[in-house]
Amino acid sequence: MLNNRLAVLLVTALAPAIWGTTYLVTTEFLPPGRPLLAAVIRALPAGLLLVALTRRLPKGDWWWRSLVLGTLNIGAFLALLFVAAYRLPGGVAATLGALQPLIVAGLSTGLLGERLTRRTVLAGVAGVAGVSLLVLQSTARLDAIGVAAAAGGAVVMATGVVLSKRWTSPAPLLATTGWQLVAGGLVLVPVTLAVEGAPPASLSGANLAGYAYLALVGAAFAYALWFRGIRALSATHVTFLGLLSPVVATLLGWLVLGQRLTPWQLLGAAIVLAAVVAAQLKPLGRTGADKYQPLTTAHRDTDAEMV
Repeated sequence: MLNNRLAVLLVTALAPAIWGTTYLVTTEFLPPGRPLLAAVIRALPAGLLLVALTRRLPKGDWWWRSLVLGTLNIGAFLALLFVAAYRLPGGVAATLGALQPLIVAGLSTGLLGERLTRRTVLAGVAGVAGVSLLVLQSTARLDAIGVAAAAGGAVVMATGVVLSKRWTSPAPLLATTGWQLVAGGLVLVPVTLAVEGAPPASLSGANLAGYAYLALVGAAFAYALWFRGIRALSATHVTFLGLLSPVVATLLGWLVLGQRLTPWQLLGAAIVLAAVVAAQLKPLGRTGADKYQPLTTAHRDTDAEMV
């Protein structure tokens, strides 16, 4: 059981690691000033692909639940994420996003019956502090809209994570992932047209490659892994894995962009990793919501495709 849980944790951790590449792809490959278009292209094609592959549509309550979850986890979150990425230095956006585990832990006490322990709170505070040391610079420029977008993104995705745990779909994982991506993408389409207008008449090869990566790897693959983890693990444990994103983003900045790593950044990375580990070592067994929940046989058949 412990080995199975560790395997699910490691596989789930791939999702935030992949999302850690988003800032690099956004700034280096995508056309400037089109955050909403980037969100639509990231979500909608990936969702349609998964729906086409699984040939499953929602039934009953899952029509409106998919819309709610898709809006929170995909539509609203991706829009806010890209707005924050365009208007804020990556460090400010990442620091505000690091509040998500604390928000999830708080929501989980009321909606999921999870215990809010001192270790969870301390790990959450340490995570924010570690991310701040890792990515926040004293010369960072604050933009009111960007700050609101980053904070709002943390809140909406935290809510989406908790509701995803509360509402467990009986359908295969790839199908429910596709429903949410389609719903989130469709919600974004009219907003994108109203705010940004029609897509550019032409896109460069780099633009197309960036969009393709975000859709196939950053959305279809990564979200499937993320929702798989939410099905099997505590919502709080899963969301702490999201702290790995700024660690990966910083590492890529050093490896790809030649950015210098300072001792403070190395300390911040160590604190983040310690916070993630400490959160996973939280004692289990007091409540049903805290226990590792193996995937059902029906879900394993579909999930095996991604391991």
